[in-house]
Amino acid sequence: MSALKMAALGAAVVGLSAGLSFAQSPLERGRYLVDGMAACGNCHAARDPKGQVIPDRGLSGGMDFDTPAFKAYAPNITPDPDTGIGKWTDAQLGKAIREGVRPDGSIIGPPMPIEFLREISDADLAAIIVYLRAQPPVRNAVPKSAYMIPLPPTYGPPLANVQAPARTDAVKYGAYLIAMGHCMDCHTPMVKGRLDLARAGSGGRTFDGPFGQSLSRNLTPGSAGLSNWSDAEIERAVRTGVSRDGSRLKPPMAYDWYKNINAEDMRSVIASLRALKPLPFAGQ
Repeated sequence: MSALKMAALGAAVVGLSAGLSFAQSPLERGRYLVDGMAACGNCHAARDPKGQVIPDRGLSGGMDFDTPAFKAYAPNITPDPDTGIGKWTDAQLGKAIREGVRPDGSIIGPPMPIEFLREISDADLAAIIVYLRAQPPVRNAVPKSAYMIPLPPTYGPPLANVQAPARTDAVKYGAYLIAMGHCMDCHTPMVKGRLDLARAGSGGRTFDGPFGQSLSRNLTPGSAGLSNWSDAEIERAVRTGVSRDGSRLKPPMAYDWYKNINAEDMRSVIASLRALKPLPFAGQ
């Protein structure tokens, strides 16, 4: 058994599901994270030309991201041995998810949000891997991504012994969940193809797709952001994609996955958003 799976068995089983006090298996924890906060399917789910998820194609990828900085394709992360992750070891898969390094040593570029996924704990990473291993293999060869910007040589030093904050600290645990959910990846403006993390959460990015064009909102608690929103309104927007004024939010907001976040974790996410530094809206 790999070290990652041992970590999951030793630690992830103590997690809570839907706010109830019963232990989760690594597979259950992995399902909860992949289909919830981590929202892996928001990019990696196979989709039809209208952008709708094709359920029986699973996480076999193919979604394209066409920007001035890159033309990227979401890879196949099912256990297919030829076109997916079937030949990767647990350690290799963990390094790809959390450090952005493929088995061949090449660097994974955006939109994979490695800067944020580096915060995933050892136990949660192990659970995610257990769940990905349990998916049906789907053969789907995905084109190679092309980048017009230089990729970093590394996203940071190798990681080990990463622990999640205590659930009792709602603000810190919420920040951990927000990083896993890579919320700031979309809600932070970009400068020359790089995230301007000094303005994290201030929104202003535009996204084009089958859904049309969407503009990311300001998530900070100032007047340009969520100061006038109630907790219930924030939760409704995250879970259902319905804004405070009743208008529909558009993708890439991952509400089809965030709807599965349990009540306890949602409270922590909202507490952490409330604790952000208020910033002006970064858009026009």
